[in-house]
Amino acid sequence: MYRIAPSILSANFAKLGEEVGNVISAGADWIHFDVMDNHYVPNLTIGPMVCEAIRPLTQATIDVHLMVRPVDRLVPDFAKAGANVITFHPEASDHVDRTLGLIRDQGCKAGLVFNPATPLDYMDYVMDKLDIVLLMSVNPGFGGQKFIPATLDKLRATKGRLDAYEKASGRKIMLEIDGGVKTDNIADIARAGADTFVAGSAVFGAGKDSDRNRYDSVIAAMRAELSKV
Repeated sequence: MYRIAPSILSANFAKLGEEVGNVISAGADWIHFDVMDNHYVPNLTIGPMVCEAIRPLTQATIDVHLMVRPVDRLVPDFAKAGANVITFHPEASDHVDRTLGLIRDQGCKAGLVFNPATPLDYMDYVMDKLDIVLLMSVNPGFGGQKFIPATLDKLRATKGRLDAYEKASGRKIMLEIDGGVKTDNIADIARAGADTFVAGSAVFGAGKDSDRNRYDSVIAAMRAELSKV
């Protein structure tokens, strides 16, 4: 099963509720929230109030990616606001195991996010608390960046670890990719092991603002590419 998760970072914030409704109607599975604090990354975006406002508008999974430091203070706020999945960068937490436990205690699925140059070793001793691993295929902080090709090798390495864990434990951990995902590379990314795809500008940048169905074609094209894997 493949999941497409448009990132609202690239949406029209003046029409955010409408934008979310339109991408879900077009076939998106999740809604991805890029939360930036201007400390861990050089940008400032959205907080729990936006999540709370969007939650009544959709039954889709809300996937919150925390690019913040420290992490723990915001976890309960986003869980209360309606998040279903919360991921964070291990470098931004003083106690990775504790933060993962906090997320799960709040009723959300928990995950770690790895920047392009961050080693995968952070996951080795917390696999039992991981529901998802997110690999950044760009350096975090801004939308619209190009996919870093070396991420494909990192995806394969991550998939190998997750498959070995699933074989030993019987528990499957999702593998998500974020950054520069487009119709022309999504199949290669899937072949490398990803099952969940964050796409911001590729989806929200499609078509004209006046066209309510402008997302249908790009999401359908991504599905068509994934069907070839």
